[in-house]
Order: sequence, then structure tokens, then C-alpha cells
Amino acid sequence: MKYYAVIDTNVLLSALLSKTAASATVKVLDAVFDGTIIPLYHQNILFEYNEVFHREKFHLQEELIQTVLESICQYGIEVFPQPTGAVLIDMDDLVFYEVAMEKRDDDAYLVTGNQKHYPFRDFIVTPAEMMAIIENNK
Repeated sequence: MKYYAVIDTNVLLSALLSKTAASATVKVLDAVFDGTIIPLYHQNILFEYNEVFHREKFHLQEELIQTVLESICQYGIEVFPQPTGAVLIDMDDLVFYEVAMEKRDDDAYLVTGNQKHYPFRDFIVTPAEMMAIIENNK
């Protein structure tokens, strides 16, 4: 089964920085690479990923950054969302929410480590919840 998901920057960053292959964030990224999760993105999301991954404090290798960004584009679907009118705690997160909302007819999820930044919705899940959804549907 395939799952459409917008993956918040904090989830990908956590996966890239993780020392534990069994962490939920790493499993989410692995699910992108193995085709279980089809990432949904917008150019503004890619811009944020790129900007955050290049922050000096994270010391991420350029090759790793490019592999992740290229994989999101190659295996994902670019979405052009309609404005929802939603007001979020951090308005920089709006594009992630609106991309997920645009693809709700396809049962899209928003995977984030910052659920408090978004309205309470059943499709806004943590990495562990996303992996439980996948495991429970095998």
C-alpha cells in the first residue's frame, strides 16, 4: 500500500541527524526511499528543506542533502495548493498544511514532530504514528 504524506522539515532533519536506524524518523525516510510513502511537496517546502539542511550547526554533507532533496522530487508529487485561510501558530508551516489539505481526497498525511503547530486533525501525525499506520495496514 502507498501513503501520500507531506513530511515536515523537523522529521527529515531528525532522520538525517539520528544515530539510531530504528527511530521513527529514520523509518519515515526509509519509507520514502522504498516507495511506501509518496512525498508531497511544493517549491516552498523544498526551499525550506534546503535552507535548514544547509545550516552550519547541523554539519550535513552536501551529498546527503542532495540525495534527500532529489529523492523527494523524483519519488514525490509536486502539489499546488489552494489557500485554506488557516491561521497557524507558525505561519511558515502553512504550506505544509495546505499541501496536505489539497491532497486529502487521496488520504494524505502531514508527518510532523510539532503537532502543536497545527490544528488538531486525524491526518496530522507524528513519525511514530505514521509508521504504526503503515504497519497496521500490511
